[in-house]
Amino acid sequence: MGVLQTEHDFVLPMGYVDETGTLHKEGKMRLATAADEILPMKDPRVQSNPAYLTVILLSRVVTRLGDLKMITPKVIEGLFSGDFAYLQEMYTRINQNGSNVIRAVCPKCEHKFDVEMESLGE
Repeated sequence: MGVLQTEHDFVLPMGYVDETGTLHKEGKMRLATAADEILPMKDPRVQSNPAYLTVILLSRVVTRLGDLKMITPKVIEGLFSGDFAYLQEMYTRINQNGSNVIRAVCPKCEHKFDVEMESLGE
């Protein structure tokens, strides 16, 4: 039986620009726990706007982004829309499939193969 991978590397397509203008693209996301999905439901921001749940979830499971000291909801709010969507899709892949792999098919020969997503951003 294989070892469960609990953290996955990623490279944001565009990158997060912090208040000093520094670009942060490389990071890590960990698997979500039940608490990650349950506890944010008590947050008043989620209660008044259920769509905010994703912001809080990502701020809990993204463990590293560049050299930022903390990943807060404010950081997630500051992501470009494409990067936010990328992280949402990654969250779904690793928590439902257990890996950050996409099944691909060659359009010419129809050979099926797996593509590790973090390698696409480089």
